[in-house]
Amino acid sequence: MFAPAEFLDLEHTAHPKLFENQNYVWDALKQIASYLQFRSKPGVLGELVGKPFISNHVFIGRGTIVEQGAVLKGPAWIGENCQIRSGCYIRENVVVGNRVVMGNSCEFKNCILFDEAQVPHFNYVGDSILGYHAHLGAGVILSNVKLDHGEIAVVTPDGNISTGLTKFGAIIGDRTEIGCNAVINPGSVIGRDCMIYPLTNFRGVLASNSIVKTQQTTQVLSRRNIGLA
Repeated sequence: MFAPAEFLDLEHTAHPKLFENQNYVWDALKQIASYLQFRSKPGVLGELVGKPFISNHVFIGRGTIVEQGAVLKGPAWIGENCQIRSGCYIRENVVVGNRVVMGNSCEFKNCILFDEAQVPHFNYVGDSILGYHAHLGAGVILSNVKLDHGEIAVVTPDGNISTGLTKFGAIIGDRTEIGCNAVINPGSVIGRDCMIYPLTNFRGVLASNSIVKTQQTTQVLSRRNIGLA
């Protein structure tokens, strides 16, 4: 239960070693820093538009475009044919696959993005893993810290599973879609091929092929007797 292969197709990452011998999929988050320290070979093989900030702890693959206004602090490994758009902030310990979109006003920290993940607008991705072709709508936040800053547990019907982490956002399975302005709370584990409606506040474990539907009541009133000047 919660093994990496249940949520992620490891053929869609160049970094499957991060998941070797891991009992739980989130254990890979603990390995990112040491993995990059061992494997990192900084270099820019892609195309720079203008003068984005790129530290000497970043590798960028062929065909990747980094626009002016992006900040790549690193350590980070960025794959091939990605789009790193203006206003993107890539902090420490970030591993990114091929053909990934990292957009305007998006922040990334200690996370793994599989091939073709899309994070295009106003998103926060901290201490999280996004599977193959996962997509975050505009404004989606993967919250990674509890209000009391305590250890994060994965809450299941059979009891809580301690993670040993005080910073852990979410696991987002392959091809899962999360709608605009949703908030995914710390320690959430979401299966493959799920849909989460816009404005949803979600916490917990979501089985693959599930839909989380959020509905609101809307009332339309006539503007009578308002006395406009």
